[in-house]
Amino acid sequence: MPEPAVLLELPFTGRWRAEMSPARRVPSHGTDLFGITYAIDFVGVDESGRSAPNTWRSRFASEAPETFAGFGRAILAPLAGAVVAVHDGEPDHVGRRSPLTLLPYLLGQADRVRQGVAAIAGNHVVIAPAPGGPFVGLVHLRRGSLRVRLGDTVAVGEPLAACGNSGNSTEPCVHVQATDSLDWTTARGVPIAFRRYRRLTDGVIVQDAVPGEREVIEAI
Repeated sequence: MPEPAVLLELPFTGRWRAEMSPARRVPSHGTDLFGITYAIDFVGVDESGRSAPNTWRSRFASEAPETFAGFGRAILAPLAGAVVAVHDGEPDHVGRRSPLTLLPYLLGQADRVRQGVAAIAGNHVVIAPAPGGPFVGLVHLRRGSLRVRLGDTVAVGEPLAACGNSGNSTEPCVHVQATDSLDWTTARGVPIAFRRYRRLTDGVIVQDAVPGEREVIEAI
């Protein structure tokens, strides 16, 4: 019998594109490491559905994180609970959409995994609705933007931080996951779903679901 999903609100407003969706495959990111089995990434996009303008840099070079539509957007609490983990101080690195910049980055993946959670998650916040979990993590946040501290109690929709490009990400995004443990080195991933959003391809309002791969959605 499938494990019930943890129901969340979307952790943002506006338009975002789903990437690495568990609607496409499980494990969504190709691994169970760090409890990311059912994780999903959201990339902020503009009215045209683009994360950033297409320029010569996007084809041949890396790009400043400020170039991207999602960088700096507010990230909100997707559930009520206590802040059980918080980490800041990791740099926001450049964005990489060009294959010329993605290849060397991918070759460094194994080294980042060996460095541990901070190198993978970057700046992040973990919220738990109860002491025993589940533990919901919001990852790749902007350095210096975190507005909560360990032990704080947050309400649904409360601002937590800003979207960034810290940790193991190729462009500014927010990565959302749920686990059965606060220790991501041994945690097991838990399925998640979102209570309500609008699918922009056809305007349909979807409830208690996970957006499909590269689906552009809008928080409502």
